[in-house]
Amino acid sequence: MTSSPVPPGATYAAAGVDIEAGDRAVELMKEWVAKTRRAETYGELGGFAGLFDASALKSYRRPLLATSTDGVGTKVAIAQRMDVHDTIGFDLVGMVVDDLVVCGAEPLFMTDYIACGRVVPERIAAVVKGIAQACVAAGCTLSGGETAEHPGLLGPDEYDVAGAATGVVEADKLLGPHLVRPGDVLVAMASSGLHSNGYSLVRHVMFETAGWSLDRQVPELSRTLGEELLEPTRVYALDCLDLARSVEVHAMSHVTGGGLAANLARVLPENVSARIDRSTWTPAPIFRLVSELGSVAERELERTLNMGVGMVAVVAPGDADSAVQRLTERDVPAWIAGEVVNGTGDAELVGAYTG
Repeated sequence: MTSSPVPPGATYAAAGVDIEAGDRAVELMKEWVAKTRRAETYGELGGFAGLFDASALKSYRRPLLATSTDGVGTKVAIAQRMDVHDTIGFDLVGMVVDDLVVCGAEPLFMTDYIACGRVVPERIAAVVKGIAQACVAAGCTLSGGETAEHPGLLGPDEYDVAGAATGVVEADKLLGPHLVRPGDVLVAMASSGLHSNGYSLVRHVMFETAGWSLDRQVPELSRTLGEELLEPTRVYALDCLDLARSVEVHAMSHVTGGGLAANLARVLPENVSARIDRSTWTPAPIFRLVSELGSVAERELERTLNMGVGMVAVVAPGDADSAVQRLTERDVPAWIAGEVVNGTGDAELVGAYTG
C-alpha cells in the first residue's frame, strides 16, 4: 500500500504553522525574559535548553532540589474572550512556584510551554511578559520555554499554558508534616481573588446559569465581571521565604484545587488535626456571588474555591503574632485563622464567615 503523494507546493505555512511568526514572537519576548535573569543563569535565550550554574549549590550543606509543574486551567478561556493576555502568566507562575515554597524551597528557574492554534507574536509576547513579571516577583529565572502551533487541534485564537520550576532547600530547613505539633497556630494569607482554580464552576455559574457577560458592571465588585475573573493570582514565594527566615514556621499549605481544608490536610501528620475558624475573615464578594447565583452549597464552594485564603503557614505558638506582623509589613494581608490540635490528620472549617 502506497501513501498519497504530497500535493505540489505544499508548505508548513499552508498547513497552518507559521515559522516566521514564531521567530518574531521570540524576538518580542526577549526583553521580558531578560528581566528575570539571576546571577546563576548561564547562556542566552534561544538555545535548546536553559542552563543554570549549579555551582551555586556548593554553599549548601545538603541541598534538596524541589520541582513542581502546573497550568492555569480554564481561566485561559477568560483571557481569550477578553483578549487580555498579560496577566495569565502571573497565574501560571503563582500556581507553580508557590507549590515549591511550601516545603521551604527557593524557586531557582522556570520553563514555560505555550500551545496555540495560531502564533500571533504580540499575543504570545504578552503571555510571556506576564510570566516574566511574575518570575521577577518570585525571584526566579525564566530560563527557557516552548511555543507550539497546533492548527486543527486548537482554534486560531485558542491557547493553553503550562510551566515547571525547580527550587532548592537546605535539608535541615525542610518544612512539612514532620515539624507540625499540637498547639501550632494557623496563619492565613489572603488570596487576591479566585486565583486559578474552580473556573469551570465559576464559568458555568456566571455564563450559563446567570447569563452574565464579561463586560457587565458589578457593583459588589466595583468593576466588571471580566476584570474580576482575570485578577492575577497572588505570588507568595518571596513573602513565604522571608517568613520562614524570620519566625519558626513548621509547614505551609498552598490553597489550590480542592480548597482550604483539603490542601491544609496534606501538610499534617496523622496524629493532629487542624481547626480553621471561618469567623476570622470575610470572603471577597466574588465568592458570595458564585454561591448565590449558582445556588452552590457552602461545602461545594469550599472544596472548589479558596474562599479568600491563598496560603496558610503553620507556625509555632509563640510566633503567630510576629508572623502576622511580618506578612502585613510586606503588604500581604494575614491573620490568625485557627490552630492545630490532637487528631487524625484531617482539617476542618468551623464557625461561620463574617460579613
